[in-house]
Amino acid sequence: MNTIITRLDGTIYDFDAIGITTRDFVVSSPKPRHFTEQVDARSGLIDMGTVYDARPINASFYAKAVDNADYALMRDEIFRMLRSDEAFYVTESRNPGKRWRVKVADSFGLDQQRLYGFFDVEFVAYAGVAESIGTTLDAETFEFLDLPVSELDYAEIRKLSFRVYNASGRKIDPRYDSLVISYRGVSTNLQIQNVTTNETWTYTGTTLADDEIRLDGVRATKNGLSIYRDTNRKLITLAEGWNEFVVSGVPTPKRSAVQKHAPKNTETQRYNPFAFEFTYKFL
Repeated sequence: MNTIITRLDGTIYDFDAIGITTRDFVVSSPKPRHFTEQVDARSGLIDMGTVYDARPINASFYAKAVDNADYALMRDEIFRMLRSDEAFYVTESRNPGKRWRVKVADSFGLDQQRLYGFFDVEFVAYAGVAESIGTTLDAETFEFLDLPVSELDYAEIRKLSFRVYNASGRKIDPRYDSLVISYRGVSTNLQIQNVTTNETWTYTGTTLADDEIRLDGVRATKNGLSIYRDTNRKLITLAEGWNEFVVSGVPTPKRSAVQKHAPKNTETQRYNPFAFEFTYKFL
């Protein structure tokens, strides 16, 4: 078993490669937090929904130094790698397609036994969920996940109706999760409808071939400038599993030429593309 630490600046610490052995890596089950209401003269409670709290992760390690002088340097380097003034990502080798954004919950020390230092660390994942190691537009995201899609299914989508797969164990909501939906090209009164969730986003404006519409979280922009007031002020979420989409206000896709000697459509003649970028979330 191995553990990999990835700092937010991209620095990676592979524990095996630097001589730290992972003895155990224990992820607790999700901890539910239930909301209820009580009504007078009525038995029981009314279920008002459930959310999940932060998740503790308990890990055990040992490291081996070259000599006593090296032991102190090794100890300080471990403290530096796991500093928690900012969050970082931790990944276990048994589940290389997922990572946890964590901080260290409390102080810890190394139990020195000759040149070995044994230590236990409690991480806390405040989001309560793991996430894919990359976004839907990164090929590495799908390397260790057994999914019916690849990164090619989320970029250069050139259809009037299509499906988007959300492998998360829950809904992706742009108010709380990173979700970017983009469209590049010509449009008039662009409309994006998620039939699965019965949600529709509309823009009462026009775009040209080089323009880009971006729905980034709760923001809607055209070429980086806000168009929020020209929209219906709605959001698009992604349900777990397949989401059926229908779009309008864009040019109809041109058919490929069927005549033997007719020129084929160039890339600029084809219908302009949508892209969906987000990370999967896992309980």
